[in-house]
Amino acid sequence: MLEPVFPILTFDGWRLGIQAVFLAFALDLLFGDPKFVYARISHPVVWIGGLISVLEARLRPRRFAGHGQTLQIGLGAVLVVITVGISAGAGGVIAWLCAKTEYGWIITGIVGSVFIAGRSLHDHVGDVGRGLSRSLDDGRSAVSHIVGRDPAGLDEAGVSRAALESLAENFSDGVVAPLFWFVLGGLPGLLAYKAVNTLDSMIGHRDARYLYFGRFAARLDDVANWPAARLAGILLCIGALFSPGARISGAWRVMWRDAGKHGSPNAGWPEAALAGALGLALAGPRLYDGAVTDGAWMGDGRPQANAADITRGCILFRWSCGAIGLGLLISVSV
Repeated sequence: MLEPVFPILTFDGWRLGIQAVFLAFALDLLFGDPKFVYARISHPVVWIGGLISVLEARLRPRRFAGHGQTLQIGLGAVLVVITVGISAGAGGVIAWLCAKTEYGWIITGIVGSVFIAGRSLHDHVGDVGRGLSRSLDDGRSAVSHIVGRDPAGLDEAGVSRAALESLAENFSDGVVAPLFWFVLGGLPGLLAYKAVNTLDSMIGHRDARYLYFGRFAARLDDVANWPAARLAGILLCIGALFSPGARISGAWRVMWRDAGKHGSPNAGWPEAALAGALGLALAGPRLYDGAVTDGAWMGDGRPQANAADITRGCILFRWSCGAIGLGLLISVSV
């Protein structure tokens, strides 16, 4: 039975796939990552990370560090192929087992919910706003869990912008992209995407260690997130239509004007849409490892964001997730 494995192959299989995706999305929004479960076992993404670490130790011996650019790129590509292949294969095995049961789509949805990060993203960003309402130090502590930059030198506006930028970018990477690949490829597509995303976060850096070894992973992540980033921007525009105080016209205009100015080929789309919707200026120059990194501003509003803007961003996020849910529900009903 191939339908639950590759939901686009038949109409019935497509409907089963959409039902599973809708269930996964709903479960994530309702329950997020149950802490009592992951206090006992590691999250599956941690398993993928462990596999990457083991493969890196074997494929990237010290004698290749600092030279052999082509060799490093090739070995990094081998690591990517193995990791993505094993992850997709695991998804295929689970989907094959689910196909043998009458309610396999329910199991598929439960498994899929593990790899969607909507609830946790919303809660972590909300924690930043609540922390800022108490003190700047609490806000800095909360934002340190969701951004890579050093929050010690950030003022209230810097902390708020960092939280909102993380909300926008991870709406694409942690919500829209997993759902997109889940719809297209079932569990194999979803797990393959999560492997690609984890590879990028672990080895897709532009430092001396990973500049060449992680290049294939970084480029593949750009490709995998290309459609989702643009879809995420559009969804934020739709959410702005219903979110109090947000402007769909500003979101749409700023997204098309500023997204291409971002240093990332994908992050600018949701960030620009969010900035335009809320009347803010996001991105711009940032401080990483004590050095200022130049960056274009997304939006022409005020850069002095605050805790109230984080709350507005979370409301916009909820409305955008509602648009996703409605779209999935309509697809199931067709």
